[in-house]
Amino acid sequence: MKRAVLISGVTAMALALTAGVASAKGGHGKHGPRVSFEQLDVNGDGQITKDEIAAAATARFNEADTNGDGNLSAEELAAASERAKEERIAKMIEKRDENGDGVLSQAEMQPKEDRTDKMFERMDENGDGVISAEEFEAAKSKRKGKRGDKGKKDESNDG
Repeated sequence: MKRAVLISGVTAMALALTAGVASAKGGHGKHGPRVSFEQLDVNGDGQITKDEIAAAATARFNEADTNGDGNLSAEELAAASERAKEERIAKMIEKRDENGDGVLSQAEMQPKEDRTDKMFERMDENGDGVISAEEFEAAKSKRKGKRGDKGKKDESNDG
């Protein structure tokens, strides 16, 4: 029993490491690559069980464990991270490449206006149409916990 819990914990940690580098918008969620319901519902019964989630985690671990020794070396983690990064870049180009030329222009890389508007409105707490230094710092503090950098020192105040 202890071994199963240990293996599950190590698997989860390794997956978090490989997925953490790959996390970004465009196919990725807050804690790693987005997985569809259908991908997790292996038997297609319309429900996801803990066993199916564990099986998906094991499959991701095994995919990263290229030499099959049951461990993830720094090289295997780096390779998995690189593959995830390449997939993320390809998805970004596919999503944003409006003219289909395979590259992204500055215009294609600009944030979408509605997304920028929503972000601005969240930061402009008093609704005066500008973001004060206080509002900026408050928004930055709120984001810290969401990005998982709660304990990191604010280097912008070093001087």
